[in-house]
Amino acid sequence: SHRATIDKIEELVRNENIECDFERLDGFLFVPPGESKDLLDRELSAVHRAGLSDIEFVPRAPLRDFNTGTALRYPRQAQFHPLKYLIGLAKALEKQGGRIFERIKAESIKGGTPGHIETADGGHITADSIVVATNIPVNDRLTNQAEQAAYRSYVIGVRVPSDSVTRALYWDTADPYHYVRLARDQDADLLIVGGEDHKTGQADDADLRYRTLESWTRERFPQAAQVEYRWSGQIIEPFDTLAFIGHNPGDYPNVFIATGFSGNGMTHGTIAGMLLTDLILARENRWAKLYNPARITPRAALEFIKESANFVAQYLDWITPGETADAAKIQAGSAAIIRQSFKKIAAYRDNDGRLHECSAICPHLGCVVAWNSSEKTWDCPCHGSRFTPYGKVLNGPATTDLYK
Repeated sequence: SHRATIDKIEELVRNENIECDFERLDGFLFVPPGESKDLLDRELSAVHRAGLSDIEFVPRAPLRDFNTGTALRYPRQAQFHPLKYLIGLAKALEKQGGRIFERIKAESIKGGTPGHIETADGGHITADSIVVATNIPVNDRLTNQAEQAAYRSYVIGVRVPSDSVTRALYWDTADPYHYVRLARDQDADLLIVGGEDHKTGQADDADLRYRTLESWTRERFPQAAQVEYRWSGQIIEPFDTLAFIGHNPGDYPNVFIATGFSGNGMTHGTIAGMLLTDLILARENRWAKLYNPARITPRAALEFIKESANFVAQYLDWITPGETADAAKIQAGSAAIIRQSFKKIAAYRDNDGRLHECSAICPHLGCVVAWNSSEKTWDCPCHGSRFTPYGKVLNGPATTDLYK
């Protein structure tokens, strides 16, 4: 399905004349130094069973200063500039009569004939079909949210001399993993290195993760110059590793979801576009069963038990003391959880010294949020909702702000 969508993206780029630096590249998967290549053996067996017979072992990935050892080569992968591509798609959609409305927040989503969406500004939208494609669904409390977990993933951009790194896609099997991309950037190339994931709201050590990424990069790419960029993103990982794309379980038949993209949003998003189009138009699609959000798999059941224990453990934060008992001790630009009797308060002091307080309880399912000092957000450790320092919701599944 992912290979078919790479072809579809290439077709759209060509037919809609989208200038997005699209190019075909090989991809290389390798194990960390000193580890057995058994995982690669199993991977090769799996992809061959899936019919991808052109994937093969090579002695090493084509990197000058880093001997990866035996690697799997995936031919005809692709790389392109995602925002340029998205802008091109938007223009193509509008050219065909589609309409795009931005900065409209859905307060409630209900199926039926027709479906109804209530917006935060009092608006009312009706539709024959509704697709909730919000990274993690915001239209119900537990469906599918209990079968996946939110992670922060970290990225750095490092300048390297032009043409000093072979243009290809690289990623390893480490836990947490690493991946490498190469972008053209003025008079030099930009090496993009990512990974070092952790569950959202369950660690506040971003600086360490950026330093780890930089060390990993410099060890393997000695030509790397200064770090020019660093950022993190939210990734939703389903317990059985497959995205959930299809009819929203337990809902009206005209409500669909697309979630659990595992950091592969460009291809998963295209799969969703193709698959959901067929479902809405009542056409057969050979991937419908594979990505069915109502599926039950043994692997998911085992992971669900493990993750449920992690989820329940987060509620212990209700009975722990606050991080400080005195708001006066919170420095400008910093934040802390304060306990007042049975309440927990998320307190942030801005750079001008003003204190801003709101409930520390996530309005989604009641977990206690945690401070993300790198991005200055309150992050929920249960399902990944995120809020500004002042409590305004940034990331679902929560749809409302932290209470003042």
